[in-house]
Amino acid sequence: MMHELPAPDPSPAERRRMRVRAAILNAAEKVFAEEGEDGLSIRRLAEEIDYSPAAIYKYFGSKEELVDELKELFFERILLCVSALRESGLPYETRMRECVRGYVMTALERPQHYLAAFSGVVDSDVLMPAQSNKVRAFEFLIENVREGQDLGLIDTERDPVAVAKSVWACLHGAASLMAHMPHFPEADPSPSAQDREAFLDQHADVILKGITRL
Repeated sequence: MMHELPAPDPSPAERRRMRVRAAILNAAEKVFAEEGEDGLSIRRLAEEIDYSPAAIYKYFGSKEELVDELKELFFERILLCVSALRESGLPYETRMRECVRGYVMTALERPQHYLAAFSGVVDSDVLMPAQSNKVRAFEFLIENVREGQDLGLIDTERDPVAVAKSVWACLHGAASLMAHMPHFPEADPSPSAQDREAFLDQHADVILKGITRL
């Protein structure tokens, strides 16, 4: 039986390259989150971290490549959040409710980054490769719908992909609204005003009752 050899430790040059790349991404995320995709350029980034544009081009061949990496980093956070819930062992209904909360709250941790992550989106296999974090996160949602069907909680005649799209639309709608309006829903002056926690509980309830027999 063959055993895989452990990966060799990175060389000093590789470690330096990793540190510089991380510094570029951290600075780019800051600019991306504060100024959006239009505000991010290699020259603007060079000013932010006091590097030359030529130095940055050694790590990223274009602004588009850098922006794609930033978007992937955001969707990685979403994926880590929902994946942790899947491994939690919680009952299906509880996990789905926490997915709603987790998606929105992850978006609101860096609202400008969330909004920018959806800027310039074009549905294309070139821009959304099969292994992208965005695609993987959506596939995770489809798997959750199928699990609900297997449990007899979601109508098996419904297309799980279509249901997943509707759920994502609901999640994205809430996250985008709250990102654009930081005081929503607390700013509502009506007698039925809710705080953020109560709103997300209600939102999860509306989504679940819309797709399940709960």
